[in-house]
Amino acid sequence: MSERLPSLGLGLGLGLGLLAHGPVEARPSSVALLYRRAGEGVEVFWVKRGKALRFAGGFYAFPGGKLDAADADVPVAGASGEEAALRSAAARELFEETGVLVAHGAQALSSAKVESLRKALLDGALGWGALLKAEGLSLNAEDFRTAGRWVTPPSLPVRFDTRFYLVELPAHARAEWWPGELAEGAWVKPADALARWGDGSALLHPPAVHAFQVLGTFTDASDVLARLATPPFCPGYVSQRIEFQQGVRVVALETPTLPPAAHTNAYVLGNGELLIVDPGAADVKQYAKLLSLVSGLKAEGLRPVAVVLTHHHGDHVGGARAVKERLGIPLWCHARTADRLDFPVERLLEDGDVLALAGEVPQRWRVLHTPGHAQGHVCLVDERSRSAVVGDMVASVGTIVIDPPEGHMRDYLTQLSRLRDWPVSTLYPAHGSPIPDGPAKLQEYLDHRAAREALILQAVPPNGATLAQVVSLAYADTPPLLHPIAERSALATLEKLVEEGLVREESLQYFRA
Repeated sequence: MSERLPSLGLGLGLGLGLLAHGPVEARPSSVALLYRRAGEGVEVFWVKRGKALRFAGGFYAFPGGKLDAADADVPVAGASGEEAALRSAAARELFEETGVLVAHGAQALSSAKVESLRKALLDGALGWGALLKAEGLSLNAEDFRTAGRWVTPPSLPVRFDTRFYLVELPAHARAEWWPGELAEGAWVKPADALARWGDGSALLHPPAVHAFQVLGTFTDASDVLARLATPPFCPGYVSQRIEFQQGVRVVALETPTLPPAAHTNAYVLGNGELLIVDPGAADVKQYAKLLSLVSGLKAEGLRPVAVVLTHHHGDHVGGARAVKERLGIPLWCHARTADRLDFPVERLLEDGDVLALAGEVPQRWRVLHTPGHAQGHVCLVDERSRSAVVGDMVASVGTIVIDPPEGHMRDYLTQLSRLRDWPVSTLYPAHGSPIPDGPAKLQEYLDHRAAREALILQAVPPNGATLAQVVSLAYADTPPLLHPIAERSALATLEKLVEEGLVREESLQYFRA
């Protein structure tokens, strides 16, 4: 991702239909918080979503999924309408993902029968309603007790309006994870889950963090239900505090970035002292959201110490001056970023610097100078978890444009390899959701660039072609409306090929060497 390439004269004229955006509708879904008694407390069954899943891939969560139309056809005693359908969906998803069949009459079924029914449901050989009817089973609302509602923030491309239900493991049932869309499934103590969230080895969305925090102090179901249903910082069921791992908070700010992205992530790092990374929105209504979060953290005893910029593009620095002045803190960035700004910088960051943050859980963020997308681009890598705030090195929404002369393809590829081999763990990009398997994503980018380079080289004939002609062939899989953007990365690749002696350039024509 990048700012909107003013060198092209594109500005806001890249196609109004392409740039028009708004929050997608949140789809109804259900989640089952399955728990069992364990000593004086409880254990909860959690699952790890497969990294290939479009929504929350690689995150730890609870059994659940979207509402199917057929869920409304299943009667639920004690509930009607949408409440019945959502409970039906929770029961179905729970059975599909854990093998736990919470239905009256299920205790009479053998374990072998339950397994065969689960397989038939997953294979599509038997529908949910037909399965229950054939076995004389029925659902009851009292087995699925309302435990809160959460709506995905409007900044994400996939959104759900999710009802949570607290479900106690029946005495006759056994939870079992089967490989498929889910990568793991197991019983976990809430304290252990939160410890893994704390060290960055288990990414959690706000509903899961809240659930583990509440269930970690389980006394009785009524108390738990009341607290599950009233999470803090959650007006309109949308969380205002998103902390995927402890001490890494994100605020998605609307910025003039390249589509399909419409937001730039600002990060607030630390558990005592705080760094504010990339406050990219110039609109006061946007950066006020970031200031509101910081204000709440200050009220809890945390202290912002600096604004940090990954690079100088407008969708990363738009609110930097206002935020630093409002908070009365310095601005830190690389020298090649500082010389592109029109406001003061108090500290120049260099490769290898360590930004130590005191706090209840101290953090040490190592600065890596990663030029390629921008000459002054830096990433921050947490020495404890190896999570990395990576700016515009990669994105989980859209692509990364390498725009000469600021952008340099060989440098960019070198830094992708460097991050992969560091190695990093979770990547926190400027655009889109966290990427749990950082090395795999970085290798994916390297492979993609290599494949595109091969197409570009193939598109350069011995008798010469213009940049536009090369792009028309090498980017045949890209909508023509986006070819002006593709030309920038194609030019960067051609410059790399010229440096390597594989292509020569003469009078704006490119010839295969």
